[in-house]
Amino acid sequence: MDLFTVLVICLSCLILLFLWNRSYIKGKLPPGPTPLPIVGNIFQINTNNISKSLIKVSMLAEDYGPVFTVYFGMKPTVVLHGYEAVKEALIDQREEFSGRGSFPVFDKMTQGLGIVFSSGEIWKKTRRFTLMVLRNMGVGKKTIEDRIQEEALCLVEALKKTNASPCDPTFLLACAPCNVMCSIIFQSRFEYSDEKLLTMINYIHENLRISSTSWIQLYNAFPFLIHYLPGSHNTLFKNVATQEKFILEKIREHQESLDLNNPRDFIDYFLIKMEKGKHNKQSEFTVDNLITTIWDVFSAGIDTMSTTLRYGLLLLLKHPEVTAKVREEIDRVVGKHRSPCMQDRSHMPYTDAVVHEIQRFIDLVPNSLPHAVTQDIKFREYLIPKGTAILTSLTSVLRDDKEFPNPEQFDPGHFLDESGNFKKSDYFMAFSAGKRVCVGEGLARMELFLLLTTILQHFTLKPLLDPKDIDTTPVVNGIGSIPPFYELCFIPV
Repeated sequence: MDLFTVLVICLSCLILLFLWNRSYIKGKLPPGPTPLPIVGNIFQINTNNISKSLIKVSMLAEDYGPVFTVYFGMKPTVVLHGYEAVKEALIDQREEFSGRGSFPVFDKMTQGLGIVFSSGEIWKKTRRFTLMVLRNMGVGKKTIEDRIQEEALCLVEALKKTNASPCDPTFLLACAPCNVMCSIIFQSRFEYSDEKLLTMINYIHENLRISSTSWIQLYNAFPFLIHYLPGSHNTLFKNVATQEKFILEKIREHQESLDLNNPRDFIDYFLIKMEKGKHNKQSEFTVDNLITTIWDVFSAGIDTMSTTLRYGLLLLLKHPEVTAKVREEIDRVVGKHRSPCMQDRSHMPYTDAVVHEIQRFIDLVPNSLPHAVTQDIKFREYLIPKGTAILTSLTSVLRDDKEFPNPEQFDPGHFLDESGNFKKSDYFMAFSAGKRVCVGEGLARMELFLLLTTILQHFTLKPLLDPKDIDTTPVVNGIGSIPPFYELCFIPV
């Protein structure tokens, strides 16, 4: 039998399987556009261009309502569009929607471990433990705040070394959150010139770039075919293996110096938990899970924070009138002779509003990561089978024009009342919501406020273009919103 005949038979079987599967679930799932055999709705959604994808998702919501079904390859995905649908799922039925949808390229690397891509008991226990350790180590308290303040001043010194010359802030804005994370996990920090720090950041940035390409989108749709072909997925696997090797070296160092009564950092807390449960063969606390958990925290925490800071500075360059008001508030509340602290935030409503508006406007992860239902559930008038992937359109919440008038405009007034006081919004889901809300939300909020205010306390931001000519449109990306390349000058004040 020649190769062509084999391929025809395989393709025919796949088409029959697709049609049978679709017939089996028809009438249970919400309506949606008719998928093509094998490829589904991939070409209709256009997952490689965020802006076009979001427009198409919005159009589908107009045609089929706030709950509809699309197919990525042969797998159905239920899309939730708008605040009411997202809230009903992630908050009102948080337990049922707490599973993690399939993300094959990362599933291959994490093997169901860690926090981000795990589900079930491993996810529940690892997440609960991580939150407990972060609280013990001072996230939301003075101890972590002190570390962020110290790192913010290190960042200031590094920015001064640019000598007010034009510079790309990408690397320096990644150094600070990377060192904050290192202090929590390894109880150490790196000089900004250290090759290990540079290597860690480069891997994180390259992994995001690769995972956002059309090739990885294809891998996620057809992993059983693409995995064995040459391509960028192999580079991604190699990068992660190198990162895990570095993490394992750190774990071994900690094992040699571990004091069971005096944990120094996240690794120590985890190793102590492992020691206490060493006789339980079913324990979720293993070295492999520790490696994956650290990789999750590093990858998610550092890249999202550095991207938000970089996008935030671009928006401040674009809107000098906003920057001037923040600077005035910093001068009035903090002054020039001490570092900003979290207590200042309650006295700086405009700055607080700016930080929230940056996160709302940039819409960092427009569709979040896929969820999955943990059991057969009835959602509105539909029956969603256990394991079905769920895509939550956070964009449709963050850009809701009833909650945020003129949502396409960058306007801190979205988070201010008539008296100029900070105004909370239930629609602010920049960290997602429910059981899968970002585990590092508390840390991220502290970092954003302290790093941005410290930068503006010490520098005037000078653009290389007229503000009206600055483009803030995100570049094409498959997972998140990434700002376009830009340079600026940090002028000491």
